[in-house]
Amino acid sequence: MATETRPQQTPPAEEKSAYDLLLEFGRDRGYKLDWFQQRETWGAGHDSDTASGGLLLQDVDAGPFAQIPEWSDNLTGRPRGALTRPTAPKVGNYSIRTKADIWLKNGAQLYEEAVQRQWSSATDIPWDEMEELPDAIERAECQLATFLTEVEFVAGDVPGKWISQTTPDYYEPRMFLISQIMDEARHLDVFRKRAFANGGGLMAQASTTAVGGARIDSARDFTEMSARLHISGEGLVLSIFRMGERMSYNDAEKAIYRLAASDESRHVAFGVMHLQYLAQTDPGRKDEIHEYLDEIELGLVAGASGQNPAARGTVSNTALAILLGGGDDATSIEEGNKIALAVRQRQIKEYVQRVKVAGFGERFENGRANAALAAYVAA
Repeated sequence: MATETRPQQTPPAEEKSAYDLLLEFGRDRGYKLDWFQQRETWGAGHDSDTASGGLLLQDVDAGPFAQIPEWSDNLTGRPRGALTRPTAPKVGNYSIRTKADIWLKNGAQLYEEAVQRQWSSATDIPWDEMEELPDAIERAECQLATFLTEVEFVAGDVPGKWISQTTPDYYEPRMFLISQIMDEARHLDVFRKRAFANGGGLMAQASTTAVGGARIDSARDFTEMSARLHISGEGLVLSIFRMGERMSYNDAEKAIYRLAASDESRHVAFGVMHLQYLAQTDPGRKDEIHEYLDEIELGLVAGASGQNPAARGTVSNTALAILLGGGDDATSIEEGNKIALAVRQRQIKEYVQRVKVAGFGERFENGRANAALAAYVAA
């Protein structure tokens, strides 16, 4: 007797998942459902640990989402790891599509730190702690605040040019630059407020700031810009912020310099880590970077960069001497100039250390570095 083949039974509709029902519905009607397929990381959740900072960018990227291409052809604004859509329009004319041109290993961490350490100049500065100061001190405070307002405008303006030129495949450094612009806007507003908060006002415009800013803004690629801005310009200002306690006359000014230094240290770290990555992955560009550093060092010793408030012969340096010395009489100015020299020496030492960490320390051993740097430190 022949065995009768039993027809395969289809599970009742109520036993199918909603996902299976949707797939069946679409396929029956000829829809293309590639986009609907579950990705490799489907079902792999992430716990948010408040003690370690919460759910961080570096925690969620896995599988295809963590694969960073050495070169990107993504001109559509597609998030890294998302499935491509052949009909997607080209929305970006991204000039930065090579990883070495902008990448650093800790970009996501720096971004997360920036987000978590945001502060408000309106509520986090104890403005009520300010008291009337001697006219010479107040004028010096206002002059330095005027200069810092200028340079922070440059530091916020320049990175914006490169955000829109970076492919979304390198979203971490792109997002960090967005956070930097927010930081610089806050610095601009806090120093402007300081100029007015104690009855003073904005003083003389610096003669070299615009020139220095134009030099940074005319950089031919991102790495040149970062070397000029993060390694040099912001590094010099960071040294001044770290001296804030020494030249502050109240708790409001101390808070300004302390909070601004915290932000500025991230910007400098970004530049150092980017140069370090470039030196390690594209050593053929090291000679090019040394050329940038040659120009930077000439500005350091000549004071012509426009980004250094401690540069000799400038109104901001005179203001620093008054603040550091405690007045505008001859004795105070002399004492203030001695301390200002120590500030410049510290700036040089910190610059040298940054360059070494970035992987270009050989210039201080083979005679490539500007000889005046060593003389400056030994003065």
